[in-house]
Amino acid sequence: MPRPAKLLRAAILPVVMLLPACTVGPDFEPPTPWWNPASWRGTGQPEAAAPAASQPVTEPVDPRWWQVFNDPLLTGLEQRLAAANLDVRVASLRLAEARATLGVAQAATLPSLNGNASYTRQQLSEKGALSLVNTGNAASQANGSPSGSAAVPNIGIFQPFNLYQYGFDASWEADLWGRVRRTVESAQAGEQATEEARRDTLLTATAELARDYLQLRGVQRNLDITRQNLDIARQSLALTRQRAAGGLTTDLDVANAAAQVDTVAAQLPALEAQQAQLINALGLLLGAPPAALTADLSDPKAIPPVPPRVPVGLPSELARRRPDIRRAEAQLHAATADVGVAVGDFYPRFAFSGSIAIQAIQFNDLADWGAAKTYAFGPSITLPIFEGGRLTRTLELRKAQQQEAAVTYQRTVLGALHEVDNALTTYDAEQRRRDRLEQAVAQNRRALSLARDRYTQGVTDFLQVLDVQRNLLAAEQQLTDSTTKVSIDLVQIYKALGGGWESDFPDAPPKAEAGRASG
Repeated sequence: MPRPAKLLRAAILPVVMLLPACTVGPDFEPPTPWWNPASWRGTGQPEAAAPAASQPVTEPVDPRWWQVFNDPLLTGLEQRLAAANLDVRVASLRLAEARATLGVAQAATLPSLNGNASYTRQQLSEKGALSLVNTGNAASQANGSPSGSAAVPNIGIFQPFNLYQYGFDASWEADLWGRVRRTVESAQAGEQATEEARRDTLLTATAELARDYLQLRGVQRNLDITRQNLDIARQSLALTRQRAAGGLTTDLDVANAAAQVDTVAAQLPALEAQQAQLINALGLLLGAPPAALTADLSDPKAIPPVPPRVPVGLPSELARRRPDIRRAEAQLHAATADVGVAVGDFYPRFAFSGSIAIQAIQFNDLADWGAAKTYAFGPSITLPIFEGGRLTRTLELRKAQQQEAAVTYQRTVLGALHEVDNALTTYDAEQRRRDRLEQAVAQNRRALSLARDRYTQGVTDFLQVLDVQRNLLAAEQQLTDSTTKVSIDLVQIYKALGGGWESDFPDAPPKAEAGRASG
């Protein structure tokens, strides 16, 4: 075996034997929820109250939860969301950045190999350091030799010359303590956290789209109610004018009836503006310009009703389904791995480097491997001796960040449980409020009919008719708002449960391959 190869083997072998030694720092263990209720709370109602028409059940949550509304247009909009929403696209680009960061970290586990080639035109100084290798008078005197030396200086080496060179150099750090592996582990966890952030962005966008769509249908329903009440007010105005012309009432009733017409009509512009704004909000969520969805959404449709059974799954499934909890766990994993990186900085680093090149003054000599080759190789070690406390303080920082990430995870889980509980409670309470408003609307309609009959018969004045009209309009609008809110509360339940991203991002992102990192 050639002597360089023997030396290389002798240098590498001890380090290779130490490679499987250890990985410093704490190993990450997925946290176990400290509180995991067996069933959801917030689904009960007072004993005296009738049960709500729509009840949560512990059945698997459908990832396409918006289909429970049985609205084809809403389903179509939701299906377009993942590809069209700009926030989701930004989150996808951030995921690409995280994957590139992971690739950079993985590249550190592999050797670095570079090729090089150069041509230079050089001239050495006659008065420089190389003059010491000559035996001329000046060099001899500089070294304390007698001035009478008979040697003749080599003038040729100070003439201009060409230098041609090409070759390769390589380096590799032996990760004996796992510092690089911990860096890769942290980058992998960071990539996972970014993936969960993208899923959370989609979850938020799907819920926002459903809310805006339901609010739009509610506003359109209020527009219809307001127009219907405007017709009723105009009919009352016509009736008072007829009675005033016959001497059965005064101009005061006519003025009150006309004021009621204008009061009701004044509500229309604000409702029409809300309709246009909600259509634009839906367009923004889908990456469309203003008024792009007007033709599709301007026709009024009924508020999508809620189903009698609402699948909500089990509390034990929440941590695996909500992206924000999954992201908090990944961030805790990354913080734990960063502690290992900080610990690894206390240990010595072993590295190998080497280079081989062909070097010649004449271009034709580059083909002479035996005479023109140069090489250098060998191991190196870097041992931290004094860093002014930087390494210790960095380790303390990483440990504090790990503890912070652990508390953040606990807070995220606890907040999610509260969010689901509040959503279920609100959903049940709003249904019972809606049921009461339905009864109020029915009674107000009956009261209006009776008041108009009594006014026509001259038993009562027109002010009572006006009061009943106002009460009917207010009750109908409140009923519409409550019906809309019940459906929106159901959307909030599914957002709190973390559903909606599984159909578009069902799998974990593919991990970058270290073997493909070439640049």
